[in-house]
Amino acid sequence: MEQKYCQSCGMPLSEELYGTELSKGKNHEYCIYCYEKGEFKQPDITMEKMIKACVPFMVEKGMAENEAISLMENVLPNLKRWKKD
Repeated sequence: MEQKYCQSCGMPLSEELYGTELSKGKNHEYCIYCYEKGEFKQPDITMEKMIKACVPFMVEKGMAENEAISLMENVLPNLKRWKKD
């Protein structure tokens, strides 16, 4: 099965991490940390601020800070929330 990633922060998704819709159904594109009750938890966050928010968690999991920043800078622009048409 193909791994899904949050289309806002890039976190790997699993059933328990899916965000929720207003109808209480699961949203299969966004995680519970980014999306709840049918809307983004931080609707005005910029991509740069999202990177700064995510990097400490990646470092905590063992990734070097500069590597985490580089990864986020390369991945986030391609995710649905940030992609420019």
